[in-house]
Amino acid sequence: MPIGHTLLGLLESGPRHGYDLKRAFDERFGHDRPLHYGQVYSTMARLLKHGLVEVEGIEPGEGPERKRYAITEAGVTDVGQWLAQPEKPEPYLQSTLYTKVVLALLTHRSAADLLDTQRSEHLRLMRDLTRRKRDGDLTDQLICDHALFHLEADLRWLELTAARLDQLAAEVRK
Repeated sequence: MPIGHTLLGLLESGPRHGYDLKRAFDERFGHDRPLHYGQVYSTMARLLKHGLVEVEGIEPGEGPERKRYAITEAGVTDVGQWLAQPEKPEPYLQSTLYTKVVLALLTHRSAADLLDTQRSEHLRLMRDLTRRKRDGDLTDQLICDHALFHLEADLRWLELTAARLDQLAAEVRK
């Protein structure tokens, strides 16, 4: 997720301090990966340098001075353009898992065991996500649905690959 664009989008509702931006980001998008404060401030410095935000005010604090950031017109335009662009679908044509299966076959290890172990891990994660989805708010439900759909597709690939292992082994060992 492009953090810069996300922080710019959060600033459209009004000026905020860095710690407010971090809190808003973590509440809306950081369930699995909260931002570090250093990441917020380095991103804000980059946005400031590019003219996408400005410092609206500086307040003294117990530690360093606290800057209140506001989005500029250039920042609003940049976020609008980013939101209008479709994301490139990621087909994962050469996945790590595929590589592991082929290497297992090439090195005469059990690709079937590798696929079984991966299937178990996928199912474990799916159970965790299903629990989180059941107990979560709408944001958690949507995030978990997205992850679950991807994991279901992976499981279908695991099953198909397991069914074709003999054929793949013959191809790989030619």
